[in-house]
Amino acid sequence: MLHRAIATLRDNLLLHLGLSKDRVETLALIVVAMVSARTVNLSHLAAERPGRVRVASTYRRLQRFFQHVRPGRDLGQDWAAPIAAELAGLRASRRWYLTLDRTQWQIGGHEVNFLVLAAVTRRFRVPLMWTMIRGRGNSSTRQRIALMRRYLKLFEASTIRLLLADREFIGHEWMDFLNETNIPFAIRLRENLRITTEEGHELTLDARLHWRRRGKTLTGWLGAGANRAQHILNFAAKPLKDGEWLVVATNATPRAALDGYAKRWAIECLFGDAKTRGLNIEDTRLTDPRKLALLIGLVALAIAWAARAAKDLLGTKWPPRKSHGYLAKSWFRTGFDQIRNLLRSDPLQAIAPWARIAQKPTKKRRVV
Repeated sequence: MLHRAIATLRDNLLLHLGLSKDRVETLALIVVAMVSARTVNLSHLAAERPGRVRVASTYRRLQRFFQHVRPGRDLGQDWAAPIAAELAGLRASRRWYLTLDRTQWQIGGHEVNFLVLAAVTRRFRVPLMWTMIRGRGNSSTRQRIALMRRYLKLFEASTIRLLLADREFIGHEWMDFLNETNIPFAIRLRENLRITTEEGHELTLDARLHWRRRGKTLTGWLGAGANRAQHILNFAAKPLKDGEWLVVATNATPRAALDGYAKRWAIECLFGDAKTRGLNIEDTRLTDPRKLALLIGLVALAIAWAARAAKDLLGTKWPPRKSHGYLAKSWFRTGFDQIRNLLRSDPLQAIAPWARIAQKPTKKRRVV
């Protein structure tokens, strides 16, 4: 039954990917195996293949897949994004939050550092596209802009309810780009950052926040002596329980920015889904950027699969809550555990959500 399920998944994906039938079958095997085994380690994935094929032979097949399949040549650079969006049901919601953040880990002495753009709805979060950063440093403005341009090639700017990002994602050029492309955003600022108000006052945000009689919103520009040719920004702040302030720069209304920013935490939860709470992506021994980018695309499909499985299982209901008010199990784990259970009892039912993407193939590419 599991062999038939992998073959069915292969047939669904063949309509969307410009790969040969054997390559797509290997891709389907990897996605199914990483959910079943809760790891991306190739030696463990090889043991998940059904049938009497030797584990060593399957392991070599998986190695050849990562060796010969190249995102950007055999698959589009963002090949997984439209499939994940369709599978998770993003198209139906029409608008969603986008979150931008980095995740990093070490493989021996090698640093893995990815800048990730993810979609967030009320119920789930799924990565759409990513770029690798060399070393441990932050992303550059050029990398952020390039990532957003890639997004805009696949999705309209109108799909973005708000782009949410933490304090490392600031800069004049970056925010001007977001304004010019009609992308609404809410980006957190450091309290010691200097701004120039519309009245021409130059002060730190911290100083403004201590003027208790004043409101906690204002308009102006980032930096002292700001260039008035830059787009004007709204600044909004509210106190947090730990005594800090949440201060955001936005081109949306201050209230919408402050309310929406709470969803930025979803990308931290997403990284947990990809790591210890789900697929254990840090188990990989791959260090080649091209192979790692391909692996993250497969992880994105698995996460979108879990989102769809949770939707199909619960419908309009929510997972049960504990006495403290939080969900007993996240949407991701609800769908993830459901898939793992069905892969052992009814594999064809486990891959049933993939039938939703079969009717909307993306542009075919050359078969390799």
